[in-house]
Amino acid sequence: MNIAVKDAMESREKKQMMQPFEVDSGVIDSINRVCENVSSALLGKSEVVQLAMVALLAEGHLLVEDVPGIGKTLLARSIAKSLSCSFNRIQFTPDLLPSDLLGTSVFQQSTGAFVFQPGPIFSQIILADEINRSSPRTQSALLEAMSDRQVSIDGKTRLLGPPFFVLATQNPREFEGTYPLPESQMDRFMIRLSVGYPDRASEKKILVGHRNGEPVDALKSVLSSEDLVAIQGMVCKVTVEDSIADYLLDLIEATRRHPDILLGASTRSALGLYRASQAIALMRGRGFVVPDDVKNLAKHVLAHRIMPRSAGGSGAIRVAEQILGDILDRLVVPE
Repeated sequence: MNIAVKDAMESREKKQMMQPFEVDSGVIDSINRVCENVSSALLGKSEVVQLAMVALLAEGHLLVEDVPGIGKTLLARSIAKSLSCSFNRIQFTPDLLPSDLLGTSVFQQSTGAFVFQPGPIFSQIILADEINRSSPRTQSALLEAMSDRQVSIDGKTRLLGPPFFVLATQNPREFEGTYPLPESQMDRFMIRLSVGYPDRASEKKILVGHRNGEPVDALKSVLSSEDLVAIQGMVCKVTVEDSIADYLLDLIEATRRHPDILLGASTRSALGLYRASQAIALMRGRGFVVPDDVKNLAKHVLAHRIMPRSAGGSGAIRVAEQILGDILDRLVVPE
C-alpha cells in the first residue's frame, strides 16, 4: 500500500475515533432516576450520590470513610434497592475468616465428594461494612475479587458479576478495634469519599421521614442489571482528547516528583481517574471529557492512594488533598 494512502487512512481513522460520542437522552434519564431514587433516602447528599454513581458506572469500587451513624450503610442499601442486582451485606468483624467471605468446599456424604458452597462475595453489589474491623488476612481476600472480578478457590477460578461493585465503609483509623487498610487494598478503590453530617434542614426531614419506618425500605428498582452493564459499556466510548490525557498524566507524574509525597500515584490510579472522568462526562450529557472533569475528581480518586511524608492516619488524607490542590493550581490546563 502506498505510504501516503496508508497515512491518510490512519489519519481518517484517528479523526473518527476522536469524534465525540453521542449521548442518548434516555441514558441520562436512567442515570438521573437512580440518583434521584438514592437521594430520596440519603437526604442532602447529592454530591455523595453523584460520586457513588461515577464509581459504579466506571466499573470501579467505592470506599466511604466517616464516623458511625451518618448514612454510610444507607448509601449502599439505597443503591442496591435502586438496581435490579443481587445484593449481599458483609459485616466485617475481627473473627471473620476469608472462607466466610469467599466460600468453602463441604464434603457431601451422600455423593462422597466435596461441593463448593459460595460465600457472600458471589453477588453483584457488595456492602463491605466496617471493612477495617477485620484482620489484614481477611481484607486481602478481597484483592483478587476487586481487581480481576474473580476468586480462586481450591485450584479453580470462579467469575464474579457483571456487574460487580464493592461499596466498603470504614470508621476513622483512630477508632478502637480497627486495622488500617494496606496500600494495595486502598489502591483497589477507585473513589474515596466522606458523607459528612447533614445540614439542619435535611436532618429535620430525616427525623420526619422516619416516623413511619425506614424510607429506604420503600425504594423501588429503577434500573435493571442489564441496562446498568450497557451504560457501563458506553462509558468507554466517551472521547478523551490527547491534551486531556496529557493533563491527567502531568498530574500523576507531579505526585511522584513532589518533595512532600513519599509514595506517588500508581498507574492503576491513572486508569481510575481516566475512566472516572469518562463516567462523569457521560452523566453530565457529554460525549467528551473536559479538564474540569479530571480536576473535580482528582482528590476523590488520588488522595487515598498517595502517601504524604508528614502525616499519618486520617490526617494523611487531608494533607494529600492539600498537596493535590497545590499541584492542580500549578498545572497548565489545556484549552
